[in-house]
Amino acid sequence: MANINRVTITGNLTRDPDLRSLPSGMAVCELGVAVNHRRKDNATDQWIEEPNFFNVVVFGSQGENCAQYLSKGRPVAVDGRLRWSSWEDKNGGGKRSKVEIVANVVQFLGGRGDDNQGGGGQQQQAQPNQGFASSDVPADTSDFGDPVGAPSGGGADDDIPF
Repeated sequence: MANINRVTITGNLTRDPDLRSLPSGMAVCELGVAVNHRRKDNATDQWIEEPNFFNVVVFGSQGENCAQYLSKGRPVAVDGRLRWSSWEDKNGGGKRSKVEIVANVVQFLGGRGDDNQGGGGQQQQAQPNQGFASSDVPADTSDFGDPVGAPSGGGADDDIPF
């Protein structure tokens, strides 16, 4: 049986993209993405939003496109894989580790003039080794579920145990 390492997130950039180059000359762009998780607090019967923060690494021309077209606050959808790395701390602090998302596809959600609000804007997608593509088709985010803050369709969600 084959192992699967795949992650898909949608969220907003927490900072401007950081573009640098590897010694080989390949571009590497680092993104910070905040993703909200909604849960119901049974004690107060209120919905609570809890943010999760992810580091995303984008290589090659796709990374260059992210650095050029994205900025803090912009909504994105990222599809990729998790990568774990560890190293010895230079200051003698012991072993350190981190988990980050290595992007295969980054979709730019919302339009450039949306004031970072996202929602029914234009889809802009960069894929590895294919450059930048733009379309006038609204972004299809149906695979990512209901957006945070969307009204629920009744009380059915309240009964889900997870």
